[in-house]
Amino acid sequence: MSSLLETLNAMVDAGRVPHAILLHEDDGGGAVGIGLEFLRHLYGDNPRVAKLIHPDIHFIFPLILSSGDSVSEQYAKEWRALVQENPSFTEGDLYEALGFEGKNTVISVKESNALLRILSQYSLEGGYTTVMIYLPEKMNSTAANKLLKILEEPPQQTLFLMVTHAPERLLPTILSRCQLFRVEAASTQSAALRYDDGGLLSSLMDALIRKDLAAALETGEQLAALPSRDSMRAFCRFAAEKMRRIFLVQQGLDQLAGDDAEVRSWASSCKKSFPRKALEALDKASVLIGRNVNQKILFTDLVDRLFVNI
Repeated sequence: MSSLLETLNAMVDAGRVPHAILLHEDDGGGAVGIGLEFLRHLYGDNPRVAKLIHPDIHFIFPLILSSGDSVSEQYAKEWRALVQENPSFTEGDLYEALGFEGKNTVISVKESNALLRILSQYSLEGGYTTVMIYLPEKMNSTAANKLLKILEEPPQQTLFLMVTHAPERLLPTILSRCQLFRVEAASTQSAALRYDDGGLLSSLMDALIRKDLAAALETGEQLAALPSRDSMRAFCRFAAEKMRRIFLVQQGLDQLAGDDAEVRSWASSCKKSFPRKALEALDKASVLIGRNVNQKILFTDLVDRLFVNI
């Protein structure tokens, strides 16, 4: 049993289950499987939990914008098949299972309205009513604000169990009402942090913090000269994970950021808005790397965006 699962189960044994738990995983990190094991303990080893058919456990996940009045419940069969086959599925695996590949997805206000109807009823078996939300950062603004209102005054014995890849994209007011846990990969480090960038990110961040644009642009030229598009994307993933850890440190969640003195130093030297802005810039760069865009111009633009927001 993982130490995280032991911690979650200990909350159940102590009768101290918070009303909102946020599991932060890297894509495919297995947080849904850990969450279901925790729920199995919460519901007294009820076998229907593992089968994803317990009447008091509800699942919400992103759907395509063109899905009309559909809500996650209408895709329960596909969701069950995916999770039971592979609890460490990726976001891409979900969209493939639902037939949503390559399309924009969102958790819409329709889900929030359906959730309100669920929570207006008593649990069918007299215990907890649980809502597992996969990728709450995909909620549109209306849905997010409705969720916030529920989190501010949650019904008794209601548990929100959320799995996120990007906690920095949640409303800060939602994040502050959750107990956040970092789900580490099976190895001690995430795949992104196993990438060795040769110190390029350190050089770039040091130059940005010193407000030395010339040095930052020089590092940008080194990034543009990396040997392949895959290595450029790997740098963006590596940098994005570091930005998320900076965000966690700045939110006072140092224990979730890992033992990284460099991240802590950067967190104290940049604006609190920087990680979010940096992630937006890195996401854009990662997308453009795969297109017919001049790499030197691409990384110059990335450096400029980081420089003005540091």
